[in-house]
Amino acid sequence: MDLNRVMIIGRLTQDPELRSTATGRSVASFGVATGRVWKDANGQKQQQTEFHNVVLWSKLGEIANQYLRKGRKVYIEGRMQTRNWVGQDGLKRYRTEVIGENMIMLDGPRGEGAGPAPVVAAPLEAGPVAGPAEVIEEEIRVEDIPF
Repeated sequence: MDLNRVMIIGRLTQDPELRSTATGRSVASFGVATGRVWKDANGQKQQQTEFHNVVLWSKLGEIANQYLRKGRKVYIEGRMQTRNWVGQDGLKRYRTEVIGENMIMLDGPRGEGAGPAPVVAAPLEAGPVAGPAEVIEEEIRVEDIPF
């Protein structure tokens, strides 16, 4: 059995960029920075920051574009994907991305705490777009459980 699952909590490094595919499907992309702090063998505080490329499709991407801005704290859950292409210079390029399937906005519009955060899940079918105070709930049926 294989598992490709990613969960990150961090801050946006840029505003989401919303585009549409040739078929009209929306896709938003943005960066998220996550930090790690620890003490080394000498007791000195160390810090490390990782930068993640995040891609959100369809309604989830549209919601991110509407409500998220640079500096906002967000939880993203999804899977890792690496794509490759040949650049104009003829060299093969790679980009590893988190393909987000769930998102939780963790702070208010200006970065302040906003109490309970709305949970936004990628809708399985077209429906109303959830605003910041709405919660999209998905019914789990016993037949859908894969084990």
